[in-house]
Formats: sequence, structure tokens, C-alpha cells
Amino acid sequence: MFASASLTTLLLLVLSRDALGAPTASTAVVGRSMPIRRLNPSLQNLTQVAQKAKDQRDILAAKYGGQSLQQRGTGYNLIVNQGIDTGYYGTIAIGTPPVSYDVILDTGSSDLWLTGSTCGAGCGTSPTYDPAKSSTFQNLSTPFEIQYGSGAVAGYIAEETVQMAGFSVAKQGFGVVNALSSAFNTNPVSGIMGLAWSPLSSTRQTPFWQTLASGGSWDSALFGVQLTRYGNVSNAAQNEPGGVIDMGYTNSSLYTGSIEYHNLVGTPQYWEINMNTLTVQGKSIDIAGISSAIIDTGTTNIAGPASAIASIYAQIPGSQAGTGQLEGYYTYPCSTAVNVQFNFGGNNWSMSPADFTHSQVSTTECLGAFFISSIGQGGPSWVIGDAFLKNVYSVFKYNPASVGFAALSETAIAQNGVKAAVPSPTIGAVTAATNTAAILTRSTQLP
Repeated sequence: MFASASLTTLLLLVLSRDALGAPTASTAVVGRSMPIRRLNPSLQNLTQVAQKAKDQRDILAAKYGGQSLQQRGTGYNLIVNQGIDTGYYGTIAIGTPPVSYDVILDTGSSDLWLTGSTCGAGCGTSPTYDPAKSSTFQNLSTPFEIQYGSGAVAGYIAEETVQMAGFSVAKQGFGVVNALSSAFNTNPVSGIMGLAWSPLSSTRQTPFWQTLASGGSWDSALFGVQLTRYGNVSNAAQNEPGGVIDMGYTNSSLYTGSIEYHNLVGTPQYWEINMNTLTVQGKSIDIAGISSAIIDTGTTNIAGPASAIASIYAQIPGSQAGTGQLEGYYTYPCSTAVNVQFNFGGNNWSMSPADFTHSQVSTTECLGAFFISSIGQGGPSWVIGDAFLKNVYSVFKYNPASVGFAALSETAIAQNGVKAAVPSPTIGAVTAATNTAAILTRSTQLP
């Protein structure tokens, strides 16, 4: 999601270590892979679909407009995934002794926050962080508040030991939330892990990934993301394998060919690059002057300017602009396979017709994944979310600051739609307690 986001957009077959991108014993890289789990909701009626569509549009409008480091060797850690391709989340461990929590992985924001134990019933049934149970907790006594399209979170800033993918950062700044809007009560997710750049941070803390990348903890100062697809699977379970995040290296088993990198626009804040061309059903869409795009794992769909969105659906016979809560979206005949290609200045990157469908709203009509951005002046032209990112292996590079794309390998593609158990979290070379309050508890494993 971009700068801040609602958990409504957050929305493995136990694969071999190689398939998950984990380094083998002979691999001399400092990096780690975390398979991503996807949470798949029960079937929803049109009212629910419309409300979620409106929430996503509102979220984007609000969203975009001294740490010590412990270095470590190779290893891999597991993460997870949420809501018929609605969102993807992973696991972090925090505190001493460490306790694991599920957090949304969001390249569109930069803050790390967790719901605190004093939040009460307002925080729902997700596990909460209790500072009294950690010997490394430090309260900085600084209040913070982050506004979202569907509400806000508020609390105080603290420092803690935070682990993810086997890496550990001591005195990591983060937000302890003691008040939040109901949109964030999505069990088992307890917070957000922002993966964008420090200038965006509302808490004014350096993001976890940026500390690792800038401090030389990784073999390569980058992380890669591969996301799975279940939107076209009729019997997807509530939790599904979601893919992987590779920290400190790229996983060559998950992509083919070379990685095509594109430098960020201006000073790094968002993962924002220029989009060169956009083609729908073989027809070029005019994006002249409206071509900057944020690559956002925390957003489900794709938001763009009204003129370009109208041109996209003009290529689809039978499409209609939505009204009411679906304002800004379009419906189109489910029988139409819509082919989309993006070009960021190099290769053409195709998006599966299955990912063009956000949801089905009637027996014949589907809701499209492209919708009109209401971000306003000063924001990016486009926000490109998971609907596209499921089709590529994405790389987020620290220096030079850039985003890369590569074609998915057969190994990666074969993970789509697989009915399998969700992986257990791994926390590196330490043992972490597993929150029993979560719907699905997961045992801790060592690399």
C-alpha cells in the first residue's frame, strides 16, 4: 500500500529449500527467503465487494498525497499471504525473548507498527505486542498518528530488537498502536512492515530493510518478491501459500533471463519509476504526461488517471463505469479475456487476464482491476499493485535506487493455485514463541 494502508488491502505445498529461494549450505550469500502466505476470504456478496473497492480507492487518496546491527550468515525465514490475491503478509519476530507477529509487507509505506497489549477490544482478536514481556523494549515516549483512507492508527514510538528473514536489528524504531480504526481488525495480522524509504516514515524511523541494506548486512543490497495467484482457483482455502521475499539476494530459481532495472524518479521515497507505454487488447493507451508509477506490494489492484482508465475500458466491449461505492471502477463481461502489457523502458511485461479480474459481481459481469485514482495533484500518476506484480519477479534495489523485473520461471509459475499447507515461520538462529491467539498458530523452526 502506498504511504499508509488499510488491512483491507493487505489483504506451500511445503516446497523444497531451492524452490523457496533458501540458500543451500554451499551458497556463499548473506540472504534469506521467506515464503509468503495468502489468506483467502469466504465468498462475499456484492455489497462487501463494493465496500472493499471503495476502501481501496479511499486508501490511496490518503496514502500517497541510531540503530545497531547484528550481522549473520545464510538462512531462510518463512512468511505468508491474505485474501484471494487481495494482499500478502509475512512474519517478524520482536522482543527478547522474541515473539512472532504477522505483518503486511508494504513497499508503499515506510513505518513498522504493531498493535499493543493496551489497545483493548478495539484492536480485535489479532495478537498484540506486550512490552512488559521483553527485556529489550525501550519507550521513546513520542506519540504518533498515521492517517489512512479508512481511518487512522495512533500510539507511541518505541525501540526493540526486530528480526525478519534471519536478520536482526537492535533498537529498531517502531510504533506501538493503542488505538486504531475497525478496518485494521483483520486476524491474524497485527501490523504493517513498511518497505519503502525513510523520508516517508510518519514515525521518523529508518525502515528495517534500509538499515540492513545500508549497513552492509546483506550480500547484495536488495530484496526480491514473488507472489502467487489464487484468484482463478474456485476452491482456494482461507490461507494459501503466497510466494517469497528474498532478502539480500535474488533467487535465480524463481526467474529466467536477466533482471531489467529502472532507476527511481527523483530522491528515493516511494519505489517510483517511469512507465513508458501501456497496451490493452493490442491498443496503445495514451499516458503522455501521466507516466510515473509507484510499485506497491501493499495495494491489491492498479490505480491510474481518469483519462487513461477510461481509455483502457474503451477497448473492452460491454464495459461500464461503476456507480455508488463502485464509482471509479468499471465492470466488464467476464467472458472477455483482457490482455495488458506494461513497458517501463525496456521489455513488454504481460499481465494475465486472470489478474485483470478483481472480482465477479454477477453471473456475467466482473469488476476490473484498474480503477481511477483519486490521489489528486502532487501524487503519482499510477499505483501498480499485486494485480501486476503476480506476473513478475520484482526486485527492490538500494543502490543504485531502482526497481527491477524479471520473467517468472516454471518453478515460480508452478506455485500458482497449489493446494498446500501454509509454512511455519522461521526466526533465524533463535527460538521465537508463537502467538496462540492467532487463528493459525505456527511452530518455530530453525534454519
